[in-house]
Amino acid sequence: MHKSRRALSQTAIAAIIILIIIIGFGAYYYASKGQGKTSGTSTTTSQAKGKEFNVAILFDVGGRGDLSFNDMAYMGAEKAAKDLGVNVNFLTPKSTTDMEPLLRQLSKSGKYDLLVLVGFLWTDALNKTAGDFPNQKYALIDSTTGVVRSNEVDILFKEQEAASLVGVLASGMAEQLGGNTIGAVAGMDIPPLWKFHIGYLFGAKYYEMKTGKKINLIWQYTGTFGDTEKGYQTAMQMLQQGAKVLYGVAGLTHLGMFDAVIDWNEKGYGKALAIGEDASQEWYNPHYIILSGAKRVDTAVYTAIKMAVEGSWKGGIKILGLKDNGVGIWDLDGVKYFAQIAYENHKTNLTPTEIVNIVKEMRQKYIPQQAWDIMKQLEDQIKTGKIVFKTPTSEEEYKSIIQEIEKGNLNAALEKGTVS
Repeated sequence: MHKSRRALSQTAIAAIIILIIIIGFGAYYYASKGQGKTSGTSTTTSQAKGKEFNVAILFDVGGRGDLSFNDMAYMGAEKAAKDLGVNVNFLTPKSTTDMEPLLRQLSKSGKYDLLVLVGFLWTDALNKTAGDFPNQKYALIDSTTGVVRSNEVDILFKEQEAASLVGVLASGMAEQLGGNTIGAVAGMDIPPLWKFHIGYLFGAKYYEMKTGKKINLIWQYTGTFGDTEKGYQTAMQMLQQGAKVLYGVAGLTHLGMFDAVIDWNEKGYGKALAIGEDASQEWYNPHYIILSGAKRVDTAVYTAIKMAVEGSWKGGIKILGLKDNGVGIWDLDGVKYFAQIAYENHKTNLTPTEIVNIVKEMRQKYIPQQAWDIMKQLEDQIKTGKIVFKTPTSEEEYKSIIQEIEKGNLNAALEKGTVS
């Protein structure tokens, strides 16, 4: 049964594939509800009053309706059109081979004040193009070319911050389910995932420190972001080892993790829950996926446009965290937004209202108030800058930090501040 569901995932839910390199997604929520679908290089234009300022949002090849990066980029751009008075066009390349020619065509035209490129797939095309058009502004979202240019902004995220909050809540969920072990199905062993690992483990041990209740973490790299079968098998192994809650940070691979958790429950093997990442993924099955970490591509797009419009543009890397609404936990408004897209694209038979009601009920049942309180305390310390996470610069440093956190030395994960 799980094989047929995963087959559906690979087609209908390429929808929520989280881009392969997760480089380093809360105070306000973008309320844009507009829908639209692009294909090829067709455009949808949002006109706004005020001084003429033209922006093009270049989706990856998936286009709108992916329930992840592209739809979040649309959210941020529509809000910018409304708030900042800009004209926004949305374009989707037909394939990865069309990316560089399209980018060069748009750059050469001089039509747009800003070109916003959504996701890692644009990195190579931008690296080959940006230097040839020094007067064209570019914003690359969730990736970096590795080159500092005055006309290019690369916007990344502080994954540790969101993962630490997830770690706290996952620990509370595991305890509520009668266990003390949480797990994570991760993609490739690369620096961005090191940050997720550090944050998730930090959150678990922070919960342990605050409650005095032992929390164990199983972290497993699958080596892939596109293999649902590997995700399924890895998750099943973790569940058999006693994990009560599994966190997916593996793109398409962790859809297999979702299926494993669903089967684990529905086949009567035990009770377990899952947590998504980047976009709200509760809609996939709100009875078992009751929480999602947020990587706010919408915030990144809005930030890039605002920088260009208001004259605060500065080339280089900009990293968004909790205080910038760049990462966090999806609230019920976010759950409803993505549930609406899923429902309209026939990826779920549940209405958005039904999904929200189920998620709300499941969160109340399985996330104790104590866990929310501890999470809020940690969130406040991060937002106010009392604690700042360290970003490892080598695999050796990453492993050293993990070892120290496992021993209970949470301060090893911090660049600034202490916890006690």
